Formats: sequence, C-alpha cells, structure tokens
Amino acid sequence: MSTATAKPSSVTEVKMNDNVKALIGAELASLIAIRHDLHAHPELNFQEQRTSELVQRELAKLAPSGLTFKAGLAKGTGVLAYLPPTDKSAESKPSIGLRADMDALPISENTGKEYASTVPGVMHACGHDGHVAMLLGAARVLSKLSRRARGIHFVFQPAEESGAGGNEMCKDGVLDGTVLGPKIERMYGLHGWPTFALNAVGSRPGPLLAATDDVIVTITGQQSHAAYPHYAKDPILCVAQCLISLQQLVARNSSPFDNIVCSMTMIKGGTANNVIPRDAQFQGTIRTLTPEARAVAKKRFFEIVNGVAAAHDCKAQIDWHEGYPVTYNDPALTEKWFATATRTLGEKGVHRIPEPTMGGEDFSYYAQKIPSVFFMLGLQRPGDKNPATLHQPEFDFNDDAIATGVEMFVALATEE
Repeated sequence: MSTATAKPSSVTEVKMNDNVKALIGAELASLIAIRHDLHAHPELNFQEQRTSELVQRELAKLAPSGLTFKAGLAKGTGVLAYLPPTDKSAESKPSIGLRADMDALPISENTGKEYASTVPGVMHACGHDGHVAMLLGAARVLSKLSRRARGIHFVFQPAEESGAGGNEMCKDGVLDGTVLGPKIERMYGLHGWPTFALNAVGSRPGPLLAATDDVIVTITGQQSHAAYPHYAKDPILCVAQCLISLQQLVARNSSPFDNIVCSMTMIKGGTANNVIPRDAQFQGTIRTLTPEARAVAKKRFFEIVNGVAAAHDCKAQIDWHEGYPVTYNDPALTEKWFATATRTLGEKGVHRIPEPTMGGEDFSYYAQKIPSVFFMLGLQRPGDKNPATLHQPEFDFNDDAIATGVEMFVALATEE
C-alpha cells in the first residue's frame, strides 16, 4: 500500500482548543475495561441484550452534555444516540453519523486471555467489542469538547455478521431524522484489521468490500443401484458438471476487469457406496463489486445450473439468498476522509488501499442511502508476522488501537 498524499482539508479548530489526546488518555483504561467486559460476554446477532444495556448505561452518564438516546431499535437491541452542537443555531444542520456493530460469532474461543468468552461456543472473533468501546470513547470525548459545530449521531448496531442489522437500523429511520435529532448527512464506520500495521488507517474511494450472495442448489434425479447406472438419473454426476461449468462465471461471462468470486464450498449427496442417490446438493457464495456484475452473476448462475441439470435429465432447485450490497465509499467524501486522517495521524499512518477486498459488510446499507466512508484500523503489532485473523478462535482485538480509533472518530465528527 502506498502512503496517501491528500491535501489538508478545512476542519474545525476543536483539536487545538481541546487537548483531544489528553481526553482520550483519561478514558483509555475505562474503555479497555469495557472492551474486556464485552469480550467476556459475547452475544449473537439480535441477541445483544446485555451489550445494548451496557451501551445505554454508558450513554446515560453523558446526559449532562445534552446527549440523548433511543433504544429498542433493529428488532430490539439497536441504540441511536445524539449529541447536539454547542451552538444552538446549528441544531437544524444535518448531523454526522458514527457507527459500531455489536454482535459476536458462533466460534469457540482459544485465546487463553483472562477475559476470554464465558459463553460456550460464542466469541468476539471479529473485533466488534473493540468497535463498541471506541464509539463509546468517542461519545465521551466529544461530549467534553468546548465546541461542536454540528450534531453527532452514534449508531450502535446489532447483527452485522449475518442478520443485516444495518438494514434494520435504516428501516427504523435512524438516518432520516424521525427517530432522534436531525437527519444524518454522512456516515463513517471502521473495522479493526489484523493484517494492517498497528494504528495505521486505510481506505479507498468506490467499492471497498463486495456484495455477498449465498446459494444452495439441490439436484434431483432418479435413484438406482450403482451396478445399474443406466436406470439412474445421476445427481452426483450432475453436481460435478455444475461445479465445473460454473467457473464460466469468472472465466467467460464477465470482464477480466470485473472482480467476481464464485466459490462452491459444500457438497452433500449419497448414503451408500453402492447406491446412486436421488438427490445431491451443493452450496457456496458469489461475491461481486458492482450491481451490474452482481446481476450478470445471478443470471448466468441460474442459466448454467438449469442447463446442466436438463442435460443430465435432472431437475435443479436453486435457493438464492441475496446478501449485503457492495460497500461503496463516496469518492468526494473519501478524499475528505484522507485529508482528515492525514491531519490527525500524519502521512505515514494513512494508506490508500489499492484494491477492494471480497469480504462483505452491512455498513453498505448506510452507504446506499447517504455519502459514507468505511475504513480499516490496523491491529498488527510490530514483528507479528502471522497474526490471528478475523473469525479465527485465536483472534483478539488489540487494545493498543483503541486510542487511535477514538481519535479518528472524534476528528471525523468535528469536520466542518
């Protein structure tokens, strides 16, 4: 990755008037304790009751600054908080939104930490405990600033991992000013990145993460003894041909400049070595970076599978599960983000990510509706050449990145 060279932007003087680093430093031990508490008590999507209650308790402490919040969103556990500007004449201005996701994963932890998960089979393997702690830290620091030119919304969102909690928050009206405070004009979100240098940040304009669609295909033929294959309509053979033919999606049905992933990852079929079964199944995921590529991939998937099934005298049932849209960073706002990040962290700490990643994120739902930027926060310690990565049982968010995450949130929230 190359170092960003964005020009400085016009931002508020709040950092000169208030010692933001000192304010963050005063909160850091408490934020780390909150992070460890959340890590020890992980909750799956739409079950984040304890997490939501902790967030609400922490936000309630900021009421003297004028901060208010609304709980019970997104099927019950989402929380939206609003901190008004210090200048009452600016209260009607659209606000800036900052977002953190709260849910954990169905993974058994293997970190050996003293604050490891106390919930069997559930852990914070994606760092959302760190995201929540950093957003609470930003709320604390911003509530203490002597000047805020506009209001700030804090979006504590459930169910990023598989429940599209971001979409639920949008459907509940968190962006449009009907829930709390004015409408949100632009949105920022971050994700801890374990293979990115500690306390560096990075992003890119345009697509950053992929659209994620999952598919389950059931092929139905006719069962027969394996010794008499001519009596069968063989779903195993049909599945095998489908898997080969589907690579046309990448090799022949899309431009070489379109990033498309078609990964079929599971095959089920058969009960005995001497029986050709009636049914066989395969499933997997399709990842794309543009709406056009997504539409082509879906169309050709159906055509290829149905065509191969017909050629084998079988029938195909295709269950297509549309996942998250592309996470798209508004180009103009991303350049402003680069300027703010460079001013805050220095040029060496800010990087332009050269190409998208094919992972997915439901921050994409906010980015579909308003200009938004999603960025990565580095977690990799110096000298750690093989860090545990996201969704691994050994992963743990790096506490040393919390201060930088809070500082970035504060800097973005105080942009003019």
